[in-house]
Amino acid sequence: MLIENNLTIPWILISITLAYFEYYILALPFSAFFFLTALRQVHNGFHNSLATNKFLTWLSLYINSVLMLVSTHAVKFNHIRHHKYCLSENDYEGKSATMTWYGAILYGPVHMFLIHKVTWQLGNKNYRQNMLLELISIVILVSLIFYFRIYFLIYHIIVMLIGEFLMTFFAVWTVHHNTHDHPEFARTQRSWWKNKLTFSMFYHLEHHMFPAVPTIKLLELAKRIDEAFPEMEKKNTF
Repeated sequence: MLIENNLTIPWILISITLAYFEYYILALPFSAFFFLTALRQVHNGFHNSLATNKFLTWLSLYINSVLMLVSTHAVKFNHIRHHKYCLSENDYEGKSATMTWYGAILYGPVHMFLIHKVTWQLGNKNYRQNMLLELISIVILVSLIFYFRIYFLIYHIIVMLIGEFLMTFFAVWTVHHNTHDHPEFARTQRSWWKNKLTFSMFYHLEHHMFPAVPTIKLLELAKRIDEAFPEMEKKNTF
């Protein structure tokens, strides 16, 4: 609980501090790791795996929405559908899995718009209300930042938008390309250093088999699956 709910804090503090003193190049890797850890945090929140109560999970999603410049409740709605309709026509999150790698990158801005549109059209009242609250909060914050010309926060906005535009490549294409024959068997990663570098976010086969398992336990789950099903084919993420 302590790790998953506080994983983003050092990365955002260091990146913002470096940006404040105009060390933008030095801030970039810390911003990237903030985005990655925030993605891990909200992903656990989608599956109620943060080990906190309902309100604190909601608060985590709301705060990360403002920091990442996207409605995480819109992302959640499409992600839950992704698990239900994995790589089928109704899986809007998984659309980029059939594209080329460069097509998935170019599709990023369209995907960012589409997940909000789909949530508004198909989501229930709670999803719509949460999405509106998050989007209004983002617009207010971004407007204030640009109005007062807070340059180190403008840097943060630009980097987060780039991260969101690359989501369809890193969070969808890398883990699902060439798996349409058996969409339930997503790609995974067994390289120790690669999993450390990516904060265990590429244990995707394991995640699809057991979505409620928190990210911090996916290494243990992967070991159990390897022992129980050594003959299972596992495609590497990268």
